[in-house]
Amino acid sequence: MAVAIIGDLVESRAWDDRGALHRAVLQACAVTAELVPGAVQALEPTIGDELQAVYPDVATALDAAMILRLSLPHPADCRAGIGVGDVEIVGPGAYGLIQDGSAWWAAREALEDVERQERRIRGLRTRVWAADGYEKGEFVNAYAVCRDHIVSDLDERQRRLVLGLLRGHTQEELAEQEGITQSAVSQSLRRSGALALKDAWGRP
Repeated sequence: MAVAIIGDLVESRAWDDRGALHRAVLQACAVTAELVPGAVQALEPTIGDELQAVYPDVATALDAAMILRLSLPHPADCRAGIGVGDVEIVGPGAYGLIQDGSAWWAAREALEDVERQERRIRGLRTRVWAADGYEKGEFVNAYAVCRDHIVSDLDERQRRLVLGLLRGHTQEELAEQEGITQSAVSQSLRRSGALALKDAWGRP
């Protein structure tokens, strides 16, 4: 079993400086690799506005999708289709190894479902689909919807605070980094839902 992610930048064509956006995406991928180690295939941009990665399990893939979103400069954002199935290496290509398999097909279907549903479900960015013969992902999609709702409402400072919290920084350290009071950090973390994200993080 493998878990594939296909990411798709949201409204990337609206950015005037595409080079700056690409550099920001590379930096976000690096942060994701730092906070979510253990990728079978590291998260990286591919052709167009898409990114791809392979992880050993759904929980790790979900964590990676969230960290990627938090690491992008506001208001940049990314949809994520997560597919459970098989991954097959077909052979080398101009942009790396060419891959196929049911995990990629499921990830594509999940991404297309995000695009269909995001106008109906505010803030939706993540879906998990499973190929035939694998445990279905419906049970995690309810969690993904709730988490996406919180992340989609974060502003740029709140994204940084959540990342700092997940890195294990204290509120005092975060306050010093942001040039604000510890009380302001505490209020922001409570009101933004960051503490719920931290409780659901499940990592040291």
